[in-house]
Amino acid sequence: MPEIAASSGQLHQQRFRLRVWIRTRLWAQVIAGMALGIAAGTLLGPDLGLVDPVDAEWIGAWLALPGDLFLGLIAMVLIPLIMASIIQGLTGAENTQILKSVGSRFLVFVLVTTTAAALIGLILAGLLEPGQYVAAAAPAYPDPASIPAPRAELPFARAPAAISGLLPTNPSAAMLERDMLAVVIFALLIGLACTQARRERVQPILDLFGAMLTVSMIIVQWAMFIVPFAVFGLMAKLVIDVGFATLIGMSIYVATVLAGLLLLLVVYLTLIAAFGGIGPVAFIRAAFPTLLLAFSTSSSSAVMPMSIDTAIKRLGVPERIANLVVPLGATVNMAGTALYQTTAIIFLAQVSGLALSAGDLTMIIVTLVAASIGAPGTPGVSVAILTTVAASYGIPPAGMVMILGVDRILDMSRTFVNVAGDLTACALLRHVDEEPVMAGAQPG
Repeated sequence: MPEIAASSGQLHQQRFRLRVWIRTRLWAQVIAGMALGIAAGTLLGPDLGLVDPVDAEWIGAWLALPGDLFLGLIAMVLIPLIMASIIQGLTGAENTQILKSVGSRFLVFVLVTTTAAALIGLILAGLLEPGQYVAAAAPAYPDPASIPAPRAELPFARAPAAISGLLPTNPSAAMLERDMLAVVIFALLIGLACTQARRERVQPILDLFGAMLTVSMIIVQWAMFIVPFAVFGLMAKLVIDVGFATLIGMSIYVATVLAGLLLLLVVYLTLIAAFGGIGPVAFIRAAFPTLLLAFSTSSSSAVMPMSIDTAIKRLGVPERIANLVVPLGATVNMAGTALYQTTAIIFLAQVSGLALSAGDLTMIIVTLVAASIGAPGTPGVSVAILTTVAASYGIPPAGMVMILGVDRILDMSRTFVNVAGDLTACALLRHVDEEPVMAGAQPG
């Protein structure tokens, strides 16, 4: 009996330690929420048929409520947070030379990694040919020759109008329409103008944006309290809506995209180890909670506050650089999205039996790199871009129904890699400052 009591006491102590361990680690809470959400979604979803689909739908809506509230809170402060962060980052630099150095290097990083990601997707899709595995079951397509393909208009014919259209001539409308690229450009122009004015003349507006940043971060801290419940509800709703059968039905296509994203992540880790002075294990350990949250929410914008905090506190990035690079990265650094879209375009072409020439492939890469750089960091946007680009190159859009079936899990995965790219950029640029910074990461 004493042995039983002792073992019972040890078991109780271990359970207590497990609860404390989970409560003090956000990434553990996120993993627990994901696992429980998948289990709940499986019980309520179409695979087992235990619950009537109508009842499962409204139950899923209630389960997803914490996730909707979390995303709503973040969306509420996202625009002031982006503007305040960028302006603070620009005006916090000691001199304009630092701004030029950070901006030019970040631009090179985005262009090089995004192009490399698109090439990875193109090569993997060409080698593995995921479309060949579902071509037999694909719906009937119309003759590709009968589909108008205004290729002459993409991308160069509309380039002048697209470039001039980047300027937010109506900033209020851009904010109302949540045009994040326009908001970023507006904030960049305001911040750069402030650096050219006398400090005492622009101090009131800098104080305003400083206060705006503080208030926004407080609201973000409130939102973080419901993160585990948000992850649970979002995962449950996902499985209820699509079921496991849909998620694994296109395994070759999904595996191709995931393999490409893994290769891109390896590229990021290699760059950090070679030029950032941070080992891959230390980087993953430091960034893991943020990456898990990005995976769960499918939104690089939603985790932007946590990305900034991770860059500053765990990667040793100066605050002014993190405040500038992370908001820009959440808007324009979408290499994972470019890889996914390139793979999906080739997949759809293979399913339809449409052969793309080398010129078509080149133009597709150029178009998707440009489109992904301007894509908002919110769930589902990539599908809209993908449909438009596919139609422009004569690829029948009917296969999009297959893409949509597994898009959510791939959206989560590419967001994971996109946020890893933002933190990689921060780690590579953290020494572009006159002040000494930390020599390595501080994993915790």
